[in-house]
Amino acid sequence: MPGVVSLSLTDRMNALHQVLLAAVFSVLAFGATYGEEIIHGRKAKKNSLQYMASVQVNRKHKCGGFLIHACYVLTAAHCDHGGSMSVVLGAHNISRKNLIRYEVKKMHKHPSFKDLKTGNDIMLLKLSRAVKQSKSVKTVKIPNKDKPLKPNTKCQVAGWGKTEKQNSVNDLLVTDVSTVSLKHCRKEWAKADQTKLPPNVLCAGGYGTKSGACQGDSGGPLVCGGTAVGIVSFNLNGNCDYPNVPNVYTKISKFTTWIKKIIKKGA
Repeated sequence: MPGVVSLSLTDRMNALHQVLLAAVFSVLAFGATYGEEIIHGRKAKKNSLQYMASVQVNRKHKCGGFLIHACYVLTAAHCDHGGSMSVVLGAHNISRKNLIRYEVKKMHKHPSFKDLKTGNDIMLLKLSRAVKQSKSVKTVKIPNKDKPLKPNTKCQVAGWGKTEKQNSVNDLLVTDVSTVSLKHCRKEWAKADQTKLPPNVLCAGGYGTKSGACQGDSGGPLVCGGTAVGIVSFNLNGNCDYPNVPNVYTKISKFTTWIKKIIKKGA
């Protein structure tokens, strides 16, 4: 037929091979689709997880975050995608009217952040006004100093990201995950994707389990024993069909000095 090019079987196979390679090496991050969603989670109980924040761009949920100070929310650096950023606090259902919204006055992205592969995926958001704590809004503790986190520590991760059944949720979901030794985590990532994990990270969930984070949960906290120890950063090629390699989190204790310095200055 005129104007139609017929490809040989070899050409078609080569083309398919290139497409598959592109898919495999495209993105590691939850951040490619603005983070992860909670897989096999449950609805958070009323007046629980009061530190959780919905980080929104142009009034639409993009990432999770968490309140660590009356004027500051912590999230992931890769959640900065331009647009007007604001934070919603005190609401488990982010679709309801009259949400408590705070405009972001200033974004403090870690100066060493370049991309997910190099790490330092952390950002501090200065709010337009101080938050008044209540039954529905409270801060969460972060580590005072750097210390190792034992493998198999029971923790929780929460967010408004994708689930195993739908693309997005309005209700805050939470699930239990356990930490994975960094040595084993690095080994699994190298084996699965030939990926060398960046420094200053920790791993939990998603590996050998049916629970973890997914797109839309990026920036949310990994909370162990009442302390936020990690920030949801990325998984493998956005694949939330667990079991998989462990989920990767920014280790907050490695950045405590940087966080305290900004808050002290009130910048």
